[in-house]
Amino acid sequence: MKDLDTLVLEQAHTWHSCGLPVVLVTVARTWGSSPRPPGSLMAINERGETVGSVSGGCIEDDLIRRIRDGGVQAACSASRPTVQRYGITADQAHRFGLPCGGTVELVLEPVSTESRLPELLAACQLRRSTERVLDMHTGAVALNEGRRDGVPRLDGTHLTTYFGPQIRLIVIGAGDLSRYLCEMALSLGFEVIVCDPREEHRATWNLAGVAVSREMPDDLILLLRPDARTAVVALTHDPKLDDLALIDALHSKAFYVGAIGSRRNSEQRRTRLRTHFDLADETLDGLHGPAGLYIGSKTPAEIALSIMAEIVAAKNGVALPAPTAVAAGKAYQEVQEQAAASPGCAI
Repeated sequence: MKDLDTLVLEQAHTWHSCGLPVVLVTVARTWGSSPRPPGSLMAINERGETVGSVSGGCIEDDLIRRIRDGGVQAACSASRPTVQRYGITADQAHRFGLPCGGTVELVLEPVSTESRLPELLAACQLRRSTERVLDMHTGAVALNEGRRDGVPRLDGTHLTTYFGPQIRLIVIGAGDLSRYLCEMALSLGFEVIVCDPREEHRATWNLAGVAVSREMPDDLILLLRPDARTAVVALTHDPKLDDLALIDALHSKAFYVGAIGSRRNSEQRRTRLRTHFDLADETLDGLHGPAGLYIGSKTPAEIALSIMAEIVAAKNGVALPAPTAVAAGKAYQEVQEQAAASPGCAI
């Protein structure tokens, strides 16, 4: 499954290519509480069909009504980008379903050949981070190299937004846990690749939208060169498959590297990587193992949920408290159970 930005850009380009007038709507700025963050995208064609969102629905309804009633010209003065603000007054906030005090500033851009959507999509496909600069007076767009997670900027003349490669998850090992993890990752807009050189494991493993590789995991990691939009998680329990791949992943720019296993096996893995492969402690600090957050998970689906939650937290730059990790969480739970089992102990 593609991420939402890609879906919006692709659909806007498709509508425009078919001759349908289209408006690309970008959340440029917000004040107070707002349903969608800056950079959120939505496309609306002249028939009122939409993809993406910029609020909880009420602002979309107003934009659709305006475009249906008056066409793209009604939304974009003189076929040039315009700024529309919602939620300035308490009455508007109530009318458009905004949280109390919330204000959303949108840029409405009529899609044209100057929008350069095909080039932007191609850059994302090549996993290149791109800065898109929209001239608010002419509608012309400049595409420059840039970081993926920049904050949108709107001044009197330009709207600058940032796009980049789809979040990617590389899963080592094809099994039941992998299937649940991949299904969750797909629903969250990740590009997913499963790697398993074992033919017997790949034979019955199939999931729509997931690329399956038969390469040795370390060879695949070297080939793909994980970037800062990539997570790697090893699920095989087999050191011959996991260890070398983890070493290469830890030396890459991947924002998350994890491996499943018991606390004992995870410590043994760290010892192997430290003593046999000379990995420094600061490098090993980047390894999440056992992977996941401690939620008392028992089934493959629950374990996948705990791993995916940790990956998403890392993607979003959230520094989680140490006790939420699997190893610390299990240790704390054991202490609580021992205390509860002790005579005369009050919990």
